[in-house]
Amino acid sequence: METAGMILVLVLAIALIIFLTVRIKVHAFVALLTACFFIGFFTGMPLDKILKSIETGIGGFLGMLAPILALGAIVGKMMEISGGAERLARTMIRVLGKRNTHWALMIVGYICGIPVFFQVGIVLLMPLLFCVAIEAGMSLVMIGVPMIIGLLTVHCMVPPHPAATAVAVGLNADIGKVILYGLIVGFPAAAIAGPVFGKMVGNKFTLNPPKHLCKTEPTPEAELPTFGITLLTILFPLILMISKTLLEFFLGKAHPAMIYINFIGSPITALFLAVLLSYWTLGVNRGMSMQQLQKFSEVAIGPMAAILLVIGASGAFNQILMDSGIGNAIKSVLMAWHINPLILAWCVAAVMRFAVGGATIAMITAVGLVTPVLATYPGLDPALVAVAIGAGAIGFSHVNDPGFWFVKEYFGMQMGDLFKTYTLSTTIASVVGLISLLLFSLVIS
Repeated sequence: METAGMILVLVLAIALIIFLTVRIKVHAFVALLTACFFIGFFTGMPLDKILKSIETGIGGFLGMLAPILALGAIVGKMMEISGGAERLARTMIRVLGKRNTHWALMIVGYICGIPVFFQVGIVLLMPLLFCVAIEAGMSLVMIGVPMIIGLLTVHCMVPPHPAATAVAVGLNADIGKVILYGLIVGFPAAAIAGPVFGKMVGNKFTLNPPKHLCKTEPTPEAELPTFGITLLTILFPLILMISKTLLEFFLGKAHPAMIYINFIGSPITALFLAVLLSYWTLGVNRGMSMQQLQKFSEVAIGPMAAILLVIGASGAFNQILMDSGIGNAIKSVLMAWHINPLILAWCVAAVMRFAVGGATIAMITAVGLVTPVLATYPGLDPALVAVAIGAGAIGFSHVNDPGFWFVKEYFGMQMGDLFKTYTLSTTIASVVGLISLLLFSLVIS
């Protein structure tokens, strides 16, 4: 099949995914598998090769991701049930002062968003938002937007979040580098789209959240973990993974100690040790029984099944793009445009985010579209590409994004106001993230 025909099949496959997920409301797992079969049939792949590509793609993506996501979910759950978020907020407000509460809530969202999913972070932090707003005398929008953007930025850019981790694995990027680069690049994006933008619009809009969320009484101090223990537990796996990357840079890959450093700093080991640490610091040490911890772990792991299925199907979609020959067609077309590969990765993720809605499926689909081009840039660090995809997926959230409706429910805003606050702030964060990444890439090159 000619290049034009291959690209037409790809466009129709993407349109099929959008139609099935947005209009027909088919689950993303089924929609992605449908697209896989569509591509296989219309590019003339042998039937046995179609099945082999799907099996290889799913297995290749999930082999490493499954334990990482399960372990990360447990750490997030331990932080959720321990009151760690409220402890972080109180300490940050005390350090920065009430006048800078909007900055404090952005930082809290940025830190708390590392181990917990975006939606879980909203559920966790929204009741706290009212305590803080009343105490500081600030608009809920002024401090709510920074908190939400802090959560969303790390959700898209920083492992061990599912999509960010899947992108890193799909691109064969060093996860420690992706974490480090994502945290560095994401902070200015969250700062400008959060506190700076939030202060500009804070007094122009109002929130009308559900009454049951309007918590006005803070949790007693004695019931909260200490700030140091909470921060250490959240950052512990990141410290191990980033340290492995830094030590490899200074010692070299051939150093004898790297055998042990690579083992301890691998995502699976780092998160396994973080789970054990969280069981003690946020669980047993605070009076919880092992039976309670077992129950919390089961609750945390359960929702991973649906996410893993979507990621696995996305892996199959990426694999069948390569095996069908569409990958080479994408490469020839995109190379003719002579676009900076980081800008290209950002654009692909942003377009998919706008079209499909969910950040996870947008990011993982973007990997399959960008990977064929990366072979022509052998000196490009794939960790930078991973962050570019994450930055692109932050923005342009609107009515086809499940997260958009989740925020609407908790913020209680009119649709038009939500576009002017949440959608606009996500887009600002996405654009600033790209600019920050391009500048950062110049500094480290």
